[in-house]
This record gives sequence, structure tokens and C-alpha cells, in this order.
Amino acid sequence: MTKHGKHLRTEGGIALLIVLWVLTILMVIVFSFSLMARTETLSIMSYKSGIAKKFLAEAGIQRGIMEIFYRNVYRNQNVELEGREIWKTDGTPHDAQLGEGYYTVRITDEAGKVDINTAPELVLKNLFMNTGISGEDADIIVDSLMDWKDPDDLHRLNGAESDYYQSLPTPYNAKDAKFDTVEELLLVKGVTPDILYGSKEKKGVIEFLTVHAKNSRINVKAAPREVLLAVPGMTPEAADQLIELRASKEIDMNDITGILGTNSQEALKYLIMTDSSVFSIDASGKKTGEKGAYAIRAMVRLTEMDQYTFLYYKSPVIIRE
Repeated sequence: MTKHGKHLRTEGGIALLIVLWVLTILMVIVFSFSLMARTETLSIMSYKSGIAKKFLAEAGIQRGIMEIFYRNVYRNQNVELEGREIWKTDGTPHDAQLGEGYYTVRITDEAGKVDINTAPELVLKNLFMNTGISGEDADIIVDSLMDWKDPDDLHRLNGAESDYYQSLPTPYNAKDAKFDTVEELLLVKGVTPDILYGSKEKKGVIEFLTVHAKNSRINVKAAPREVLLAVPGMTPEAADQLIELRASKEIDMNDITGILGTNSQEALKYLIMTDSSVFSIDASGKKTGEKGAYAIRAMVRLTEMDQYTFLYYKSPVIIRE
């Protein structure tokens, strides 16, 4: 082979390498564009799905408000419209299909919870103990809670006033006034985030407390089991029977006295059977065949002239399975 032939062969090899490199670069560019397009498409689809779920949850909130008004009109009448049941206000879930998705709504009467501004100390202590808090710690929390909202600087046996809070790393004074929110309990001696909000293993006491009931007694038609068990004279068996019965009908005084028996006189001091004007609504929206949901939590107060106002609105909220 001549020198000229070797030179041509070398140039041909170089040209082949350049072509291969160019093809490789083009393939990388095409793959990158393809990946970007796929990512963008999935992002748009996810965004669209999230918006759809949000709208479904918002529809659930509005449906909940409508059902509260419907309940107020028909609950005390012997009228039952076909296909229109009166929704319970004890947190019972209700599902409804809407387009390609559906929403789940739970309505809870705030009167079915324990109002920390008005509830008797014994009911408060029982409730804290029902959520897994020891009797000693419950005494500290309840006494400190009462000290926090009373107008004086006198200590209860296990309580705390401003002198205690001023000794903390970040000092502050006791409020000496009623609670404005349940979350304010985090400032009270003995209350921790784990106690208030709970964990995967147990419920937080925040699910059973309110500042909106404005009543020292509890609506037996809406109270969860933990709250019913905080009522003196209420046994676990009686609480279970009440919950089972009210799922099938609107319970009355005869039902309560029949279930409680000899304990009814004591328990009825702490119970009422009338709805309040403040309700919590939890709504979640889901797309059929898709995982995940968008959840909204709202609290509404019914006003005169069939109107309502929002006291609280959080979107989204984390759903704990």
C-alpha cells in the first residue's frame, strides 16, 4: 500500500469517528428533548388532575353547607323526601359522584366537642385521659388550662400562672382570658404538639376540642366516642350503643335514658340534644382511578336570613390515613 493510500485510509477513519460523534450528540439531544417533552406533559397532566381534585373538594364544601341548611329545615319534621336523607353531623362520611371524579364530605357539629372555655374540669380531665394521657399529666394540663383563662394570678394545685411562664427560655405571661383558638393550648403548661395533634399511633386531642360551642354541655347526637366517654356516668357499652343507634335514626331523650339506665340522671347534666350554629366541614376530592386526594377543611357559622360566614378555611390540608 502506497503512502497516499495510507493517508486516505486515515482520513476515512477520522471522518467515520466524526460522523459517529455527531450521531451520538444528535441522539443525546433528541433523547433530552423527548425526556423534557415527556416531563412537561406529565407535569401538565398532574397539574390538571390536581386542579380537578381541588374543584371537587370545593364542591364538597359547598355541598356540606347546603346539607346543613337542609338539615335545619327538615330534621324536626316528619317529612322525608325520596332520595334525600338528612345528613348526620357526627363526622359520618358521605360520597358523591361528580363528572369523572367524586368527593367525600364529613360534617361535624362543634357542639359535639368539648369547649375548652366552658367545659367542666372533670369532663376535660376525662377527655385528656381518654386520649392516652396519664391522670397525673391530665391534672397538670387541666389545672394549667383553668389558670390560663381565669382573670387572677392564683395557682391551682397543679396549675401555672405568669411566674411559671416567665421562667421559660422564651418568657411570656398567662393570658388570663378565654381561649381564641384550640391551638393556643400549646402555650399551656403540660401540652405538647404530640398531645395536641397526635401521631400515627393515636389521635390528637385537638380533634375533640373547640372554642365555638359556647356551651358547657355536649351534643350527644354529634359527639365522637372519646367525647362521650368523657361524660360522667357514660360507660363504653352505652357510648357504643348510642353511636350505633344514632347512625340509623335521630335519637331522642327516651333513647338516651333507655341506654344509660340508672346513670342517665348523672350523664344528662352534661348533655344536650340540640345542634349549634357552628359546623366543621371536611371535604376531599378524588379522580376516579387515580391515587391521592385534595382535601379542604372549613368551619362555618350559620347566621340569620339563611346565610353563613366562614370562621376557618384551609386548603389544602394533609389527610392522615
